[in-house]
Amino acid sequence: MTDLHTSGAVTGTGDRSRPRAALPALCATQITSWGIVYYAFPVLNPEITQATNWSAGATTAAFSLGLVISALAGIRVGRILDRRGPRAVMTAGSALGAASLLVVATAPNLPMFFAGWALAGVAMAATFYQPAFAALTRWWAPDHVRALTIVTLAGGLASTVFAPLTALLADHLSWRHTYLVLAGILAAVTLPSHAFALRAPWPNAARSPAHAVGAAPVARSRPFLLLAAVFALSAFAMYSVVVALVPLLLERGYTTSQAAWALGLGGAGQTLGRTLYATLARRTAVATRTTTLIAAGGITTVAFAAVPGPYALLIVVSLAAGMVRGNLTLLQATAITDRWGATHYGRLSGLLAAPATIAAALAPFAGAMLAAPLGGYSHLFALLAVISMATAVTAPWTAPADDNSSGAPLR
Repeated sequence: MTDLHTSGAVTGTGDRSRPRAALPALCATQITSWGIVYYAFPVLNPEITQATNWSAGATTAAFSLGLVISALAGIRVGRILDRRGPRAVMTAGSALGAASLLVVATAPNLPMFFAGWALAGVAMAATFYQPAFAALTRWWAPDHVRALTIVTLAGGLASTVFAPLTALLADHLSWRHTYLVLAGILAAVTLPSHAFALRAPWPNAARSPAHAVGAAPVARSRPFLLLAAVFALSAFAMYSVVVALVPLLLERGYTTSQAAWALGLGGAGQTLGRTLYATLARRTAVATRTTTLIAAGGITTVAFAAVPGPYALLIVVSLAAGMVRGNLTLLQATAITDRWGATHYGRLSGLLAAPATIAAALAPFAGAMLAAPLGGYSHLFALLAVISMATAVTAPWTAPADDNSSGAPLR
């Protein structure tokens, strides 16, 4: 396979080079963007509510609004990426991300707080995984799975790096000053990285007769619509599990520290799982691995519902669930190229990601609302497992009619 760092390796039409600095730059910017724009909020939210007397529901709703806007903005961002590449989009997104945090940090009231997170939503669409995946898919094809794996491994460290850093800053500064410092870090790391490391010419996407269909017919096709529904339901179940895991363990009598460790070690499993995806992709057909991974998510959710302990066994289940989540991230990143090629990757991935991102944004509220009427978090997990299993049953129909059955993914 071609070395990921070889500057002369070409893609697309074969006359343009990969930018040598793009892969390490995107690793750094994904850690920083996710860590500051996404993971700092749950760390700071208790202090925000205490200092402002705004309700936790209101502040969380502002954050969720940002996620919903990122899903909708991602559709337009995807079209721009197909035509112009990632440099302008991601550089502008970096500037907007820093500006949005300045608005959040200085918001005198809730409407301005909501406005700051609305701007952050646009910044997320322009700087998170979707544009990074589009860049790597076009520049690194056909070795893009390796590049995607490396970037998602780095992205998986975002909470590991920035959750403790945010907590450390909050110990010495107010939440507003903490966000101001984080906004400065975001601008210092991501603006120059995106502006200078993504300067290579944007290659034409490689075309083949099998992938000559336009974006609009693909987006209206039954496999694409089913795939969007499958990813949305899977994201709803997955993010509900992540958010509800701590309450589930507290309900069963475990300490807050034990629950936090279980959640954190699930993140370690996520990183481990991503190292295995390339092998899985080589050995399975696209519909098979989609079905298998979503079903595996359902199985781990059933295990959480059915296994009250011992604690060590719950840690094993959390690691397994994290491994599944890590693979599902790469499954979605490669879903378009594996079925329809890279020609319209930006536009189609934006359309595909929108319902899943909205579902992920709504999952925490829905999970919290369902837990009580269902009789507790164990019953909630059982329902989420049923959703995952029903989704897995639908997954075999997400492959286009020209999909092969040899186990090799379409290119």
